[in-house]
Amino acid sequence: MVVKYGKFEMPEKIKIDDSSKTNTFARFIVEPFEKGFGHTVGNALRRIMLGALEAPAILSIRIEGVPHEYMAIEGVVQDMTHIILNLKGSLLRKLSTEEDRSPREIKVLTKVLEITDDMIEKGRGEYKVVLRDLIGTDEFDIVNPDHHIFTVTKPMSRRVDLRVSNGRGYVPSERHSFEQMHDEIIIDSAFSPVRLVNYYVENTRVGQDTDYDRLILDVTTDARVTPVEALTFAAQIAIQHMQVFTSIKAHSLVFDKGEMVVNRDRDEILAKLALKINEIELSVRSTNCLANANIDTIGELVVMPESEMLRFRNFGKKSLTEIKQKLDELGLSLGMDLAKYGINRDNIKTVIQNYLQEKMGSVEV
Repeated sequence: MVVKYGKFEMPEKIKIDDSSKTNTFARFIVEPFEKGFGHTVGNALRRIMLGALEAPAILSIRIEGVPHEYMAIEGVVQDMTHIILNLKGSLLRKLSTEEDRSPREIKVLTKVLEITDDMIEKGRGEYKVVLRDLIGTDEFDIVNPDHHIFTVTKPMSRRVDLRVSNGRGYVPSERHSFEQMHDEIIIDSAFSPVRLVNYYVENTRVGQDTDYDRLILDVTTDARVTPVEALTFAAQIAIQHMQVFTSIKAHSLVFDKGEMVVNRDRDEILAKLALKINEIELSVRSTNCLANANIDTIGELVVMPESEMLRFRNFGKKSLTEIKQKLDELGLSLGMDLAKYGINRDNIKTVIQNYLQEKMGSVEV
């Protein structure tokens, strides 16, 4: 049996705040949700991003002639304890593809570290070994290649072996399960590439109702994945986990998309079209140009084609770009086809006037 439910407000697109976006941070704005769904979705995505995403990390290190982590190395400033702490700050990136037979396969990366007198002299008595000296770029991308590992003061030639693998979350050294090599030192591994996720829920408007949810997600990563990748992966993980519950459905659901929805959509867009030009904070130049063209409302603006806008006196491409950006923030554009709402260029002023009169009448009642 098919059961019919009333319409759920669903977000149709996601917006990324470009003004604050970096390689490691992004703010995502999604709306509208039914009341309460902002917290439901936001908390689920936050928990998945913090605990379920995969990235590479170092599992162990073996340095020739160093049997354990509590000893000093001749010609090296740091002892093994400090070297291990520095290794934990290494950031490696690799996105496994369908061709990879085992994305969790442990790889042993071997490098013979050759430090000569010339290298030490150029560094004024010391040579700083950084992450790129120990790991090539064949297997992994190095996010922080200049990350300091240890400092050498005497010439040396030592073999260094690193175990690297993909994983999730934080895994202490005693939980790693692989056959340990002689003199190999196993370390704690922080696989999670997401450092911080905050979410906020605000009220947003749909038609005349103002109690719907707007979800804002602030995602900070360490660059082993980008914030956009983190959110994309988390959403797909959530969908995969929900699919199993559809197998026990007693009835199928359909959702109402009738006349009420059309009217609500019409009210929503009319609320935007009725805004005065001075309410969207345009520059003085752009505002004056529109005033000289007798354009008072957003509705009168959006029915104008872009080509005609450029014919206005003192109206240039800079003003056009500014207006298009402001309209995009409202989900509108120049030259919009509003025929499905019974709105066109000839009746736009009348429609807006009638809408405002109806709105005033409903407030008085």
